[in-house]
Amino acid sequence: MKIKSPHLVVPGKKVSLQKIDAAQTGKLKSEADAQTYLQHHRKDLDRLQEVLYAGGEHGVLVVLQGMDTAGKDGTIRHIFSGINPQGCDVTAFKVPTPLEAKHDFLWRCHNAVPPRGMIGIFNRSHYEDVLSPRVHGLMDKKTAHAHMDQINRFEEMLTENGIAILKFFLHISEAEQKRRLQARIDDNSKHWKLSAADFAERKFWPQYQDCYEDILERTSKKHAPWFVIPSDNKWYRNVAISEILVEAMKGMKLRYPKATVDVSTLTL
Repeated sequence: MKIKSPHLVVPGKKVSLQKIDAAQTGKLKSEADAQTYLQHHRKDLDRLQEVLYAGGEHGVLVVLQGMDTAGKDGTIRHIFSGINPQGCDVTAFKVPTPLEAKHDFLWRCHNAVPPRGMIGIFNRSHYEDVLSPRVHGLMDKKTAHAHMDQINRFEEMLTENGIAILKFFLHISEAEQKRRLQARIDDNSKHWKLSAADFAERKFWPQYQDCYEDILERTSKKHAPWFVIPSDNKWYRNVAISEILVEAMKGMKLRYPKATVDVSTLTL
């Protein structure tokens, strides 16, 4: 998959999240400019998704990862609001259930992979299984790397079976996360989004950043690339991700299936 983006994690290259400005906005100077681009991207995605669905030859898996408050839900709402909901599935991965925990760590994710013709969105994903346990000392580096090797093979198998994979790390600064959490505290209508874990996990910010860098370096592949998306500005995040999606789907050379009837013979 060839995609030109300044946010691409080039396979084999080192990643330093500290050196990536989470507030950068590229060529966009304002939210108003971003909305114009986003509207165009939504129209393109609507058209492309129809051909994807009709053709049934390919599927698209979008992986969204990021720290708490990074904007995974907002990304889904703003980018995919214009497409046909019949052709899109969203799966949110939380703490494994007792049944899921009895299976291999990829079992629940494989079960949620979109079929050909569909767009599937993972709100968190199989990468959680090599992230939180490692941060909290429940998984050593050797085991985490072995699991990442399994993930690479898993994703390669999916692409060989017609599933295009695009993985986005929503990169926010620690200061921005603090502002977003405070905004939720100050707004009664947002209290339902708060949990004690949001605040407890902030103490592990450096460890999460280190683990994410390792994940990005070891699992960004040509067939399943990672993109680090500056996300302090939500409006830039939405444009950057939607632009990559449009470019990727255009590159898939989607096509409508051949008609099953001779249209010239049909009359009303």
